[in-house]
Amino acid sequence: METSSPAAISSQATSAPDSKISLECGSSVKRKVRPVFVIGCHRSGTNLLYDTLLSAGGFAIYRGYLPVYKMLVPRFGSLANRSNRSRMMNAWVRSKGFRRSGLDAEQLTARVRDECRSGGDFVRIVMGEIARSQNVARWVLYDPDNLLYIPRIRADIPDALFVHIIRDGRDVALSLSKMGGSKPLRNRAAGLLPTALYWEWMVRRGRQHGLRIADDYIEVRYEELVSDPRVTVRKLGEFLDHDLDYDSIQKASLGRLREPNSSFSRENEQHSPLNRWSAKLSRSEIMSVEAMVGEFLEELGYSLSSPRGALKSGLAEKAMRAFYFSLLNTKLWLKTQTPAGRLADLEALEICDHIESTEAE
Repeated sequence: METSSPAAISSQATSAPDSKISLECGSSVKRKVRPVFVIGCHRSGTNLLYDTLLSAGGFAIYRGYLPVYKMLVPRFGSLANRSNRSRMMNAWVRSKGFRRSGLDAEQLTARVRDECRSGGDFVRIVMGEIARSQNVARWVLYDPDNLLYIPRIRADIPDALFVHIIRDGRDVALSLSKMGGSKPLRNRAAGLLPTALYWEWMVRRGRQHGLRIADDYIEVRYEELVSDPRVTVRKLGEFLDHDLDYDSIQKASLGRLREPNSSFSRENEQHSPLNRWSAKLSRSEIMSVEAMVGEFLEELGYSLSSPRGALKSGLAEKAMRAFYFSLLNTKLWLKTQTPAGRLADLEALEICDHIESTEAE
């Protein structure tokens, strides 16, 4: 299996402490009830991983979308401001995300207006109420792009645990380009090379953030989740201190475990979702992608199909890497650090009704 990593699931499952001090209440929070964030580059299997956790039981089931750090805070401003909280709730209670929560609009709005001071408070309140309504002690939140906001989430929710799923960038680039390009951050670039660079940018940022909080961060390889799920979920269960019984997961088979959301769903699904790139990309396309992101693929433990010396990374490739990384970094900075970021999203209801459903393979 081409999936070794210094921070991979096997090396982290036994190193984490049993509890975490919560800044919110000043007390020790048992690991078995700490919130979980499923993150990763789009098309890496985040939805598959999320549904695997939900199928195990013990987590609140939420089929909505809660884009707090990516859309709501940039659009409405700091939630320390009561007026901003009111405007946000006026929009969000009309969204699919709210309707799928099953919560009472008036009660939730009153609590958010009175108690919420940050994006993390909003997540805690909403997900806590969903968990309480379902009589479970724990919740897991799905949003691939939360990978970009780990430091902010960590500051707001210090007891959060992060599960970062990583997939071979060649398969991710193939899938994203088949769908028309990478849509996060409104990056409309299409094609294998821009999407391969987007994959590297996302995964690098997630690892840079996550490895600073190694006890509360774990990496799961998509390839291992698909090819050896029993061992993978067992190790993940040790990290989360949660009973992830593979037979129970298979029996429940919620969401994408039952209905895969592959960009190749109209093709013969008897084919393995692993290493699709080797069969669907031409030799020249493979060499171009590996020349562009091959060094990072190898850093993650993925083998290249060509000898390293045969891959030519010239001035054009270097210029393209510099351009796209600069573009993505600038867009993220504008979106999160400046008032202009609020103009990046158009209508509040359009934002809140946007449900990401393209992650499971």
